[in-house]
Amino acid sequence: MALGNYTIVTGFILQGITENPKLQIILFMAFSIIYFCTLVGNLGMIVLIRVDPRLHTSMYFFLSSWSFLDIGYSSVIAPKTLVIFSTETKDISFAGCVVQFFFLSLCANTELCLLAVMAYDRFVAICKPLLYHVVLSRRVCIQFVLGSYLYAFSNAITHTSSLFCLSFCHSHVLDHFFCDSLPPLQKISCSNTRVNELVHFTFAAIATLVTIVIILVSYTYIIFAILRIHSAEGRCKAFNTCASHLTVVAVLYGTLFFMYLCPISSDSADQDKVVAVLYTLVIPMLNPLIYSLRNKKVKDALRRTIYQKIIPRYM
Repeated sequence: MALGNYTIVTGFILQGITENPKLQIILFMAFSIIYFCTLVGNLGMIVLIRVDPRLHTSMYFFLSSWSFLDIGYSSVIAPKTLVIFSTETKDISFAGCVVQFFFLSLCANTELCLLAVMAYDRFVAICKPLLYHVVLSRRVCIQFVLGSYLYAFSNAITHTSSLFCLSFCHSHVLDHFFCDSLPPLQKISCSNTRVNELVHFTFAAIATLVTIVIILVSYTYIIFAILRIHSAEGRCKAFNTCASHLTVVAVLYGTLFFMYLCPISSDSADQDKVVAVLYTLVIPMLNPLIYSLRNKKVKDALRRTIYQKIIPRYM
C-alpha cells in the first residue's frame, strides 16, 4: 500500500504474545487444546441439535448458528497464532490482514445480533408461550439469522474499508497476534486516524447499545412474567431456560466492557492481548460447555444420542 512518498507496505509482522521460546511452546500446546476443544464442542453441539428431533426448536436453531459462528471466530485466529508459536514465520500479507480483520468483524457483529435475537426468543417462550411456534416459525428464524449476517456484513465492510484509507510508514510490526485495527494497526499508521477511530467507535457503539437495549427490554418483561408465576418450581423452571443465555451475555459483554472501558496504562498492550485471547479463543470454547452443563434438554439429548446411536455401533 503506497500513498504519496510513503514506503510501500505489502505485509506486516505479527509480534505475537511473547518472544520467550519456552513460553511459546507452552502457549502452543494450550492454544492447540483450546482450539481442538472449540471445534469438537461446537461441532458436537451442531450435530446433536441436528440429529435430535426434540431440539428442533427456534432456541436450538439459534444455538447451532451461534456454534457455527464460534467455529468461524476461532478458525480466523487460531491457525495463524499456532503458526507464530511453532515457527519463525510471523509475517502476514496486507491482503491477509484485511481478510482476517473482515471475518473477525463479521463474526463478532453477527454474534452480538444473535445474542439479541436469542433474548427475544426467550421473551416469546416465557411471555407468549402459546404463540411461540407461530411467532418464531422456521421461516422467521432463518430471516433473523440472515438479517444478523446482513447487518454484520455491512458493518464489517465499513470497518475493513477504513483500513485502505490508512498509510503505513513508521513500522510494519504489529504488537499483537492478529490484525486488529484498534489500536495495533492505527499505532503504526502515519495517517490521521481520527476519522477511522470515529467510524469504528460509532458502528461498534451502535451495535453494542442496540443489542444491549433489546436484551435488557426482553429480560425486563421476562422477569415480570416469572414473578407472576405462583409456584416456586415454575419460576425456577422458567429462569433455567434463560440461565445459559444470561451466562453467555454476562461473559461476552463483561469482556467487551473491560476491554473498551478499562483505562489505558503502560501495560495496555499486554492487557489487550490477554483480553483478546479470552474473547477470540477461550469464550468460543466455553460456550458449548455453558449450554450443555446448564441445559437439561441438551444433556438429555446427549445422553440419548450416546446410548441409542453411538454405543450400539460398538457392541
